[in-house]
Amino acid sequence: MCENTENNMTPEETVAPDTAPPESELEALKAALEAEKDARLRLAAEYDNFRRRSLKEKEALAGDAAAAAVAEFLPVIDNLERAVAASGESAEGILEGLTLIMKQLSATAEKLGLTAIDPKGESFDPNLHNAVMHEELEEVEPNTVTEVFQKGYRIGERVVRYAMVKVAN
Repeated sequence: MCENTENNMTPEETVAPDTAPPESELEALKAALEAEKDARLRLAAEYDNFRRRSLKEKEALAGDAAAAAVAEFLPVIDNLERAVAASGESAEGILEGLTLIMKQLSATAEKLGLTAIDPKGESFDPNLHNAVMHEELEEVEPNTVTEVFQKGYRIGERVVRYAMVKVAN
């Protein structure tokens, strides 16, 4: 048999008291770990709720902005309907009505912050223009817009539609 020569102790008694935490300390650590895990799960749930709420608010804001923009154009649509209803009048009357509607439409677009990009005679800018044709002209500086096929539009600095242009080489 093997005897322990140090103070006649059994093998269970030779373990240092500092190496194994007491049962109450182990339970306290488990409780702290569980509390930390619960806090992290709550934080993740709060973030997920915030993300969903923000997405819902963003969608509502986009819908409100679209409705406000469309509401600005409703008087123009009303006037177009009146012009179609009065199509039995003379060509001059219809042309005058369409001219007034075009002015109203331009004013409405301007009120919404929409500005036209009409670059004829200006230097080509790929940030504002879409070159669809090139032509050789000696009387014009190279890289100059010579013809605009379709106006471009922007709101503030954001381009809504690029101007479709012909450029001199």
